[in-house]
Amino acid sequence: MQDIDAGPKIMGDDGEFHAQDEAVDLSGTTGEAWVALGIFWALGVTVFYQFFTRYVLNDSAAWTEEIARYLLIGVVFVGACIGVSKNNHIQVDFFFKFMPPAIARFVATLVDLLRVVFLLAFAVLTLMMMNKLSNARMTMIDLPMNLVYGVCMAGFSAMTWRAIQVARFHWKRGYSVLERPESTMDDV
Repeated sequence: MQDIDAGPKIMGDDGEFHAQDEAVDLSGTTGEAWVALGIFWALGVTVFYQFFTRYVLNDSAAWTEEIARYLLIGVVFVGACIGVSKNNHIQVDFFFKFMPPAIARFVATLVDLLRVVFLLAFAVLTLMMMNKLSNARMTMIDLPMNLVYGVCMAGFSAMTWRAIQVARFHWKRGYSVLERPESTMDDV
């Protein structure tokens, strides 16, 4: 039987709940996370303005829907860099439990290399699309669509760079999260 009084004391002698939060440490926040946060706030302001003009002023600002869509695209592509840098995208590690360690190491390295090639290929394809659609304009606002595609290309480029860093980390460490699912990018 476990003693419930052995844990940390959260109820004071005065009968009130006392708890303290840990100090917030933002030192490990990547640059792309700050950019994604900025774009997210711009999206929030745009959607609030859309709501305000539509339901309070009863005169909807037509441009807000299109801009909100493009800002959401920015949040996704820039925010995906965070997932790549933390190496916490969806993965299947079931088969690695049954592979011999040497084969698992080879396949995990192959996965890292294919991820880099895939992301680099999409960055290049996005650049090619930008060249072909260089005269395309946004529907409601007279701005080039290449602004949106440029954010996508920057996201793919940053994801490629982060994937290279993750692959190097796995190579130096000698294993990846596929081989040891309990590990994280912070393990040394």
